[in-house]
Amino acid sequence: MYKIRLIDLKSNQPVSDFTLLNKSNFQLVNSEQGVAFIKAISSDTLELTAFGYESQQLIASKLTTQKINLIYLSPSNISLKAVSVVGTLNKSVFRTISDLDIHTRPIANSQEVLRIVPGLFIGQHAGGGKAEQLFLRGFDVDHGTDVSITVDGMPVNMVSHAHGQGYADLHFLIPEMIDRVNFGKGPYTAEKGNLTTAGFVDFKTKDLLENNFVKIEGGQFNTGRIAAGVNLISEKKRSAEHNLLVAGELSYTDGYFDVPQYFSRFNGIVKYTKRISESSTIHLQATGFKSKWDASGQIPDRAVAAGLIGFYGAIDSTEGGATGRYNVSAGVKTDFKNGAHWQNQLYYSKYKFELYSNFTFFKNDPVNGDQIRQKEDRTILGWNSNFQTKLNRLLSNAYFKAGFFARVDYVNDIELSHTKLKEITLNRIRLGDVHETNSGAYASLNSSLGSKWEATAGLRFDYFTNYYFDKLVDTSGRASNAIFSPKFQLQYTANKQTKFYLYLGRGFHSNDTRVTVVEKRKALPAAYGVDLGMVTKIGPKLLIQTAVWYLMLDQEFIYVGDEGVVEAGGKTKRIGFDLSARYELAKNLFAEFDMNLAKPRSLDVPKAESYIPLAPIITSTGGFTYKATNKWNGSFRYRYMGDRPADEFNQVIAKGYFVADLLVNYTQEKWDIGLSVQNLFNTKWKETQFNTESKLYNEVTPVTEIHFTPGTPLFAKLMFTVYFK
Repeated sequence: MYKIRLIDLKSNQPVSDFTLLNKSNFQLVNSEQGVAFIKAISSDTLELTAFGYESQQLIASKLTTQKINLIYLSPSNISLKAVSVVGTLNKSVFRTISDLDIHTRPIANSQEVLRIVPGLFIGQHAGGGKAEQLFLRGFDVDHGTDVSITVDGMPVNMVSHAHGQGYADLHFLIPEMIDRVNFGKGPYTAEKGNLTTAGFVDFKTKDLLENNFVKIEGGQFNTGRIAAGVNLISEKKRSAEHNLLVAGELSYTDGYFDVPQYFSRFNGIVKYTKRISESSTIHLQATGFKSKWDASGQIPDRAVAAGLIGFYGAIDSTEGGATGRYNVSAGVKTDFKNGAHWQNQLYYSKYKFELYSNFTFFKNDPVNGDQIRQKEDRTILGWNSNFQTKLNRLLSNAYFKAGFFARVDYVNDIELSHTKLKEITLNRIRLGDVHETNSGAYASLNSSLGSKWEATAGLRFDYFTNYYFDKLVDTSGRASNAIFSPKFQLQYTANKQTKFYLYLGRGFHSNDTRVTVVEKRKALPAAYGVDLGMVTKIGPKLLIQTAVWYLMLDQEFIYVGDEGVVEAGGKTKRIGFDLSARYELAKNLFAEFDMNLAKPRSLDVPKAESYIPLAPIITSTGGFTYKATNKWNGSFRYRYMGDRPADEFNQVIAKGYFVADLLVNYTQEKWDIGLSVQNLFNTKWKETQFNTESKLYNEVTPVTEIHFTPGTPLFAKLMFTVYFK
């Protein structure tokens, strides 16, 4: 047994996601920690490849079993030649795409973070501070009901949230701190539980900065931002396994609306990494986030058509909100001599949220208006533990993984109230305390079945307890529920260029505690998914991934924000097709194309009313990226959302859009300067749309029609960054 650790020769950071093959191109190992335990005979010659690095030949006879073998890899120009479709043992096929995109695609702002996932669209509809609306695989995910998101193992989604189930506010993540992005589509991974039906996104932040930096941005609409990150341990003493870093950002914008947003945000992170023994490393981090904004909200088509307001105007200009989140996390990772790996993490989050909205204007209250306040004060405590080992004795080239987890949410004074001008509370609609606990375990076995087949079988168990104390009627209730989620993945490597896969799995999204306890509705409706796909390389420079998929939900959730309830939408099914292509046109020049088709339908209803409102049918993203080591680099990217039904009968249509963005940078060793242009062609487009019944102040009866939030017009921003050691 040989132990190796891969290290970036330039940054001294561990190299993750490498591939190690023998002469027959059969993978021996793959590790995300830069550490690998391999079993080989002295005559073996191993081919080591890692994306963005020069490949190496390792001769087993030159390795030692007495100590760790340090292997230094030299960074090289990014090339698709280094991407391998074989040897993805213990690694999702989706990861191949995300590895490529995170290295080649510049990220200009926090909103761009989620767009790394092919087919995932976002939309803002209440100023810059509110969490975005998400769309993926034929889902209008609202703010996170069917996509689970984590950062460094900490959950982003908020269960039983004041504004909506699964609410995922990712604005506390600083884009410059992103190291890796892992994502998957469908409910096929045993490690992923609640809200993982359409998919999941996991972000890993940097433990060490390659360079300290200060970045200044300025642009239209009184927009400004400053971000900085510094390694606090001297260059001689620090490494990826011993470092203390601090980073932060401060941003402000008035926004492009007629009524200024006055949107401000502060983010900060402190992160400490220390190898405390030959086998163990500790990770400590603390983050802080706070934002405040005003919003123009959603406006009706008829008000714009009649000239009452402009395209970027507002009916109720007193909307807006404030939110903050503070996280503390402590973890330890241990590599055992037999190749096993064990991780433990404890985390704590303190979260506050206050949002003022007006969806219906004067429909319910003709005098004061229909403004509402949604508010909560939340504490989260959590524990994650996972263990992984290679089963050399029982099975050849097999991995066993098991984990335990627990998360407790204490939500005080979760509120929905009818308000006026933010200051006056006219009527409390809901007020109470929520205690929700999700605990359980999972296990999976991943094994090679000969030289071409690979299978992973997994099982997950989740147990929920829900408690709600209603302060308005002085009553309380409790409920408990459990669910088993089996998973299965099968991969077949046809040759060096092509791999086929079949994924099957059961997942779920939990219901809001208030609905589960008070209304006795189904707490853990299941989702059943199937993916049949292929990953192939055509020549050395073209990578294609395709998938045909099916997903059925026992219960669709429809959140009605102005009433504070989750409506039962009944059973649904979705059938779709995904296509992703990456092509290296020339040295450092890459082309990207993603297309996603879906047919979402409600079941158990007449066919004529089976359309799912706002569910996307066709989406596409793509563009060109030029990524050089220095001097010029940048990207031109587009995103397209097709027309989609806005009601169950497909009689009201949410119009689609095509928007293009441009990013250009000139980079030197110690500085770079860049220009970011959103909506390059200055398209007028509706970022989010809802078919809503509302009543304006001078109207006699309510009207049901499209209400929308306009997308950004052409928005240019200059960026200047200084790097130092």
